[in-house]
Amino acid sequence: MPGTYDFEDFLLKVSTPLYLLLICVEIFLTYKPSHDENGARPAYNFRDSLTNALLMLLNGGIDLLSRTAYVGVLIWFYNLGVKSPIANPFIYWFSLFLLEDLAFYTLHYVDHHCRLFWAVHVTHHSSEHFNLTTGFRSSVFQPLYRFIYFIPLAIAGFNPADIIIMYSLTQIYGIIVHTEYVGKLGWLEYVFVTPSHHRVHHASNVEYLDKNMGMCLIIWDRIFGTFQEELPLVPPRYGLTKPIEDNSLTHTVLHEWKEIGKDFQQQTGFSTKVKYLIKAPGWSHDGSRQTTKDLQNIALQETALPKSKSV
Repeated sequence: MPGTYDFEDFLLKVSTPLYLLLICVEIFLTYKPSHDENGARPAYNFRDSLTNALLMLLNGGIDLLSRTAYVGVLIWFYNLGVKSPIANPFIYWFSLFLLEDLAFYTLHYVDHHCRLFWAVHVTHHSSEHFNLTTGFRSSVFQPLYRFIYFIPLAIAGFNPADIIIMYSLTQIYGIIVHTEYVGKLGWLEYVFVTPSHHRVHHASNVEYLDKNMGMCLIIWDRIFGTFQEELPLVPPRYGLTKPIEDNSLTHTVLHEWKEIGKDFQQQTGFSTKVKYLIKAPGWSHDGSRQTTKDLQNIALQETALPKSKSV
């Protein structure tokens, strides 16, 4: 698909200067005098940002190596063609945008609720910093399965080349919402994913876990019950609920796989081992750990308890 590669090359040439400009502005805001008087963690850390860049390169390399295979799969399903492509170009591209954003929401939801895929996606959430370079902190192995969620689009008559182009376009938006320097945006908060929404998504506060999964549109989260507004009294605390101590590149990518390996070594049956793969992160056969739902239920119970009166 030569046209697709040409367009992606064009997007790269346009978006790269934009990213660099915005990152420079954000770094300036981070380190300008008196910015950090309250002792908060600076948004930028050189090693963390370098890790983000390396993870992006690993993800991009795997995407290029696997592209022939997954594009071939999408073309095969496209040729099955249960219906003809939409003739009106405006309706065609608008429909593709909506449906692909919904497909990404579904992918993202599964990544958070199935440990097998969380082991891939957790890399993106592992940084304790939140800035534009965090958007490049890619889920390294996601290109190996992401295309599966786009198969229904190909069957519905959307050209695989257009699917790839739309994903590339929406990724640009998905990166620039990784910032602490944009506040709430009025009515846009009801339709689009904003930096405020995405700060919630990256936070490890119990109230914010597994919320705001959309790439461009927040409407899916509002429809399916995964929306959470950024609360003034609950500043986001970035990173994982259990921070990783070894920040080496290899451990950052593979640490959850290592934990799965430890669970497989337990003296449990085959079906239990499978559950350690397909159930939510934090699930355990003996109840010794807690999933997001467990943590949020406990938090709700604690807030519902009557407070003892001081004597």
